[in-house]
Parts: sequence; structure tokens; C-alpha cells
Amino acid sequence: MNFIVELHQRNNVLAWYSWLTLLGGIICVLLTRKTSLQVNNINAFVKPAKFFLSISIFCFTMSWIGYELHRPDVINIYNIIVIVVMSFELFVITWQAANGRLSHFNTSSKLYGVLFSLMGAAITALTLHTAYLGYLFFRMDTLNIPIGYLWGIRLGIILFVIFAFEGGIMGAKLQHTVGAMDGSEGIAILNWSKHYGDLRIAHFLGMHSLQLLPLLGFYVFKNPAAIIGFTIIYFGFVVYTLVVALRGLALFK
Repeated sequence: MNFIVELHQRNNVLAWYSWLTLLGGIICVLLTRKTSLQVNNINAFVKPAKFFLSISIFCFTMSWIGYELHRPDVINIYNIIVIVVMSFELFVITWQAANGRLSHFNTSSKLYGVLFSLMGAAITALTLHTAYLGYLFFRMDTLNIPIGYLWGIRLGIILFVIFAFEGGIMGAKLQHTVGAMDGSEGIAILNWSKHYGDLRIAHFLGMHSLQLLPLLGFYVFKNPAAIIGFTIIYFGFVVYTLVVALRGLALFK
């Protein structure tokens, strides 16, 4: 409860939006039990559920760490960008899924192609603004917060930005599978392909360094050298998963 109270004190607007998207994810999970509608050979509401939950985690994270900048002017603008971009993204994904259609990579009509392009442009704008927050973290006084935690935030944002833009590879290919069309058998829950390369793996692991590295910097690697060393190893592993995927090979069997 203390964490929740402080979360709202740090960024009340984005904290409430985080709870809203978490509720949306829970509703989509329940809908997977109520419909047999499928997209790419999986229940249509699996993808919206994953996006709602992932965006909820992202918003909780930025609610917490953004406060450390002590720049309410910057964070207020960031809140608006996050809410507008993510609401648009979630609306398109859920609406298309509810109608049994793809949201990403869908160029089957002019409207769907425009929506896909607008999602890409919106996410690019948000990613660039997140990168700007990362720049501000590099400029801030290192005496304000634990140094390992600060470096975890800095490096987490860097990897987040890099692997957010890795999504552009999928956009260019109009699919996330390498070696076959999307829709092949995947592992449980995440649905990463068991038989072909899957670009979503590096995308997921890289973007969620936004949560992993600050936590490790605060609780485990409490000096810059340690968290930087871990980040180099982790970055290498994520790049490895990307190379494996680009070769059309499955990481999981």
C-alpha cells in the first residue's frame, strides 16, 4: 500500500492511466475465454491483452522513475503524449481484433494501412520523447538518487529506445516471423514461434530492460561499473536473439 500511495504522489495522472490499462488487460484476458474468434491462429483477444498489460507496466515504470527528474513541466507534457499515443494504439489493436483483423502489418485496405502507419508514427514520437527523458537523466545531479539506480535508469532507457526502434524491422517486413508467414505454432502465453525466427523476442527483452535495469541497479548492482557490466552482457544476449531470429531460427522448441 505504501508503494501505491507513493506511486500516485509521484505521478497521479499516469498512475491512474496505468490502472486503467491494467483493467483493460484483465478484460481482454476474460474475453479470450468467451470467444473463439481467431487472428493468426490464436484467440483474437490475446494480442490486445498483451498490449494492455505491457503498456500498463510501462506506465507504472515511467510514473515512478520520471519523478526522479524533478521536472514536473517535462513530465506533464510526457503524460499527455503517453496517454494520447497509447490510447490510440490500444483502440486500433482492440477494434481490429474484435473484428477478426490484424492491426499491425495490415495493409489490406487504405484505411487499415493508414492506421498502421499512424501507429508507427505515434510510437516513434513517444520513443523519441522517452529518449529525451533519458538525456535529462544523464544531465541530472548524481547526488540526488543512488548511483547504481540512476545508471540502471539511464541504461534501461537506452536499451528501451534501441529495441523499440527494432520494431521497425518488423514493420518493414510486414510480419514478425522470419522463415515463414506469421501464425506458426508458438510457446505458451507469449506465442513466440517454436519453428522459425521471431523478431518479437529481442523487441520484448530489449524494451523491458526499462524495468529490469533500474531494479537491478537499485537492489543488486549498486555501483556504475557493475550495472554497466551487466548491461553489456544483457545487451549482447538480446542482440544474439535478434541475430538468431533474422537467420530464421527458433530460439525455443
